[in-house]
Amino acid sequence: MVKILVVEDDSVINQVVSEFLKEHHYQVESVFDGKAALNSFYRDSFDLIVLDIMIPHVSGLEVLKEIRKSSTVPVMMLTAMADEATQLLSFNHLISDYVTKPFSPLILMKRIENILREKSNAASIIINDITIYPEEGSVYLHGEAVSLTKKEYAILLFLAERQGKIISRDLLMNSIWGYSELDSRVLDNHVKNLRKKLPSLPLKTVIGRGYQIEKVS
Repeated sequence: MVKILVVEDDSVINQVVSEFLKEHHYQVESVFDGKAALNSFYRDSFDLIVLDIMIPHVSGLEVLKEIRKSSTVPVMMLTAMADEATQLLSFNHLISDYVTKPFSPLILMKRIENILREKSNAASIIINDITIYPEEGSVYLHGEAVSLTKKEYAILLFLAERQGKIISRDLLMNSIWGYSELDSRVLDNHVKNLRKKLPSLPLKTVIGRGYQIEKVS
């Protein structure tokens, strides 16, 4: 199911957008400030982020900049700020759309559907000679399908969507298994299997910190 993160500090607008998305069969997580938005982004994987700019703790633009350090996830800005400078700055950080308030929920839904359609048509993650298709849940090496277990694939996708970021073992185990109190050898064995099945994967162990898929230029 498509998962969308809604970041909006106005409780009424947040509820309207979230409920409307749920009615259209999307899975929704809603938060009310920038710090919570980044925590959700680091913890989970989303197909789209609907992001207000004027939110507490960390502004929407700062959240966007942080997201772009490690992810190309589609972001729709939903804000009362209609000035040209803010819109240009947002588009310079590769947003998919910019919607100003007040807005029509029906039109908002159509714009969201367009973003997701484009993502579905073009979505793939390429790392060296490895291609990951998140929508299909498939992985190819040299154009040949690679058989991964569910946990191996989940680890690969979680790290691949955050290329260049060092992901702690606790965060990885909590995100994949739902808890961090896990025998570390379980995670090590899955990582070992990934390296064996995908020898060109630039998966690095950062001693004392976690794992990282290095960015490929």
